[in-house]
Amino acid sequence: MAGPVSGRLPDFPWDKLTDHAATARSHPDGVVDLSVGTPVDPTPEVVQQALRDAADSPGYPTTIGLEATRRAAIDWLARRHAVTGLGLDGVLPVIGSKELIGSMAVHLGIGPGDLVGYPALAYPTYEVGAALAGADSLATDSLTAFGPRTPRLLWLNSPANPSGRVLPLAHLRKVVEWCRERGTILVSDECYIECAWSGDAPLSILDPQVSGGSHDGILAVHSLSKRSNLAGYRCAFVAGDPALVGELLAVRKNLGLQMPGPQQRAMIAALEDDAHVDVQHATYAARRAKLKQALESAGFRIDHSEASLYLWAQRLSGAGAEDCWSTVAWLAARGILVAPGDFYGAAGKQHVRVAFTATDERVDAAVARLSA
Repeated sequence: MAGPVSGRLPDFPWDKLTDHAATARSHPDGVVDLSVGTPVDPTPEVVQQALRDAADSPGYPTTIGLEATRRAAIDWLARRHAVTGLGLDGVLPVIGSKELIGSMAVHLGIGPGDLVGYPALAYPTYEVGAALAGADSLATDSLTAFGPRTPRLLWLNSPANPSGRVLPLAHLRKVVEWCRERGTILVSDECYIECAWSGDAPLSILDPQVSGGSHDGILAVHSLSKRSNLAGYRCAFVAGDPALVGELLAVRKNLGLQMPGPQQRAMIAALEDDAHVDVQHATYAARRAKLKQALESAGFRIDHSEASLYLWAQRLSGAGAEDCWSTVAWLAARGILVAPGDFYGAAGKQHVRVAFTATDERVDAAVARLSA
């Protein structure tokens, strides 16, 4: 008989932040919560209207999704990210990217004795997905770290959560070739691909420059939560190798994992409209610039952070960079709550992740506190 979830999965990291959250909330002017990157701006009106128009939806949706939903995803990938050669059998709408990421290994038949690789600094759900499958996992940015053992599944995340790092073309090509030579399934989490601020534009793993014009053995995960303020709608999709998409589809049919029809219509509207994305991008850019300047003026160093919705920050002192929990405490005493870097792996123990998804008013409050 299986043991309790607490024995099979890593601890939920945000539970460790409770005391610091209480300290931050006690600030006379209230907490500035920059610990979680949840959207706070309105869902675009074009999306809300599409949802209203599709409200009469009495029948069951299909697991594969509407053809129009898949076509909108294909067109968006081509228009915004130079992806070509993708057919309707290479796209599957899903109920939020976190659910997909957490279940990916299980749904692809990966289990005990198999190995799953993911970045050294990583969104915790990659490790959770491996644990749910009963597979081994390794957090590393070095392909040589796997030694003689070949992973069944390898995760990439560019732009990265938490660091905002963007992987260059040469590195992406190298990983694709390495995985194909070994028969490793390569899945790229690209949920922040439209949240770029400096340097080279992020590339999709499905871009012909990266993939060589073939989608064999590779998948890309995309979410509308960040780009379109749709976190509450749970709209995402996976695209790439039709054989792998077909495996996911077969399992998800049996489990009844179907994106509701009204959400699909909202997703179509969001993917077809670029104007709201550009407006939101400008809003985040302004918040990011304010927080970055304030943090640097307060003695922080910002590393990477060229994309995503976070600043990857280190607080420096005469002795060098301090432990992430000391930084969390220092900021909490000023009513600012951030995520400690070790939530994302041992490599983050001297950093904190600072989200800039708070309202303009709360961002300005954080800036004032850091400046004081």
